[in-house]
Amino acid sequence: MNRCMATVSRAARAWKERHRRTAEDAEAGMATAEYAIGTVAAAGLAAALIGILNGDSVIGMVTGLITRALGV
Repeated sequence: MNRCMATVSRAARAWKERHRRTAEDAEAGMATAEYAIGTVAAAGLAAALIGILNGDSVIGMVTGLITRALGV
């Protein structure tokens, strides 16, 4: 009986170890996907800010602010 229990116990430990490694591998892939989504979002935000800051109204506002600050 003890021999049978030892075999079952070894099999359970082996299954648990395989399952643990599989879960860790899946998490590693998720981290990579999260970084990719974050990079795409940051690039989109940067493009939107560049578009806004290159607008005539913003350039006029910044120029007016600098002119008033320098008293020219």
